[in-house]
Amino acid sequence: MSQHQPQAASGGRLRAPLLFAAMAALIVLEGFLGSWNSALYILNTGLIAAIMALGVNMQWGYAGLFNAGVVGFVAIGGLAPVLISMPPNPGAFSAGGVGILLAIAIVVAVVALAITANRRLTPRLRKLAVPALLIGGFFLYRGAFDPAVEAIEAVNTAAAGNLGGIGLPVLFSWPVGALFAAGAAWVVGKTALGLRSDYLAIATLGIGEIIVAVIKNEDWLARGVMNINGIPRPWPVPYEVTLQSSPGFVERAAALGLDPITASTLLVKLCYTGLLALVLLALIWLSQMALHSPWGRMMRAIRDNETAAAAMGKNVTRRHLQIFIIGSAVCGLAGAMLISMDGQMTPGSYNPLRFTFLVWVMVIVGGSGNNWGSVLGAMLIWFLWIKVEVWGPQFMILVTSGLAEGSALKKHLVDSAAQMRLLTMGVILLLVLRFSPRGLIPEK
Repeated sequence: MSQHQPQAASGGRLRAPLLFAAMAALIVLEGFLGSWNSALYILNTGLIAAIMALGVNMQWGYAGLFNAGVVGFVAIGGLAPVLISMPPNPGAFSAGGVGILLAIAIVVAVVALAITANRRLTPRLRKLAVPALLIGGFFLYRGAFDPAVEAIEAVNTAAAGNLGGIGLPVLFSWPVGALFAAGAAWVVGKTALGLRSDYLAIATLGIGEIIVAVIKNEDWLARGVMNINGIPRPWPVPYEVTLQSSPGFVERAAALGLDPITASTLLVKLCYTGLLALVLLALIWLSQMALHSPWGRMMRAIRDNETAAAAMGKNVTRRHLQIFIIGSAVCGLAGAMLISMDGQMTPGSYNPLRFTFLVWVMVIVGGSGNNWGSVLGAMLIWFLWIKVEVWGPQFMILVTSGLAEGSALKKHLVDSAAQMRLLTMGVILLLVLRFSPRGLIPEK
């Protein structure tokens, strides 16, 4: 038996490098067989998906918290580049900015007073004071908020109609996006983390949809579904037009056998690759340090047996809130990075299928509780999610090649090829759960 143990350990050590090498080979093959433009797009969006998966893995893999509202925290993080890096809209703040700030101050004051009354008043007085504060505060809030919103949305409605930003560099907006998501997670955690796990999933699902609905409908904040374009790029990513107007760059592109448009597009994507990879590696390092620290061991002890951990004097609710905030902050960071890379804010694109379900598939397939497994699962699932959209129609055309042209069955199958994405994700999830239930790179 002892003769096989070193071999098994060696196989376990080689498993992760071999899987990552295979994933890298898929990206390279896409570059050679498809285009390097599409390969780098898949790589960059996959790196952002890996950051989202890391955030969910912290919540589920470290603490066993089922967050079904990932899309909400990604969306609220995506607000940061709009509010931090876009230039201010002339006249918008003077029209209604003071009213918005007053409304926010009223909300904070009313909540603080309600909490104080709930703690200090007698039960009899509490039943009267708390509802009265909340109802009165609501009307005060609406009295300040509604006129301010109408005034802001009336300023240059065709091109703006929102407050705008403060014009800071985009890199500043990334940690702010994490702070936005962390703040939302604190509010959600304070109200929902005391619920049972299945109720927590329902609560976070609903709250995530509420956040997305607010972003879609509050035009004064980020133009709602009218979208915001022209979000600045982070340093040191250049613009294609700037590169194409540089004679030196055009000469170097020609020396490589590339036209200036293709070369500038590839260089911009490579700059994003380096920047995103740097952030991901920093997060993995921090996550690994935390996981193997006494704090990480405590979190896993709480995950495995809350009752035993509580009996040892651990504050389970506080630790759950802590990890919920950290994981949501990482998702918010990914949301800010995604908006920066896309260069536009499109609230209509925040689909739970992509930003919640798919991220959960990434974590489960990669291996919950293992940071490297989550990254691998994110890269693999995202690669397949993009490519199956292309492979699906080709596969259906091949399968139905024997059917007569104009056949109703052939038309139905080819038209249904778009659903191959969902079918593929389901099949992969079932295969992994059947043959490797702890994921491709299991938790040690």
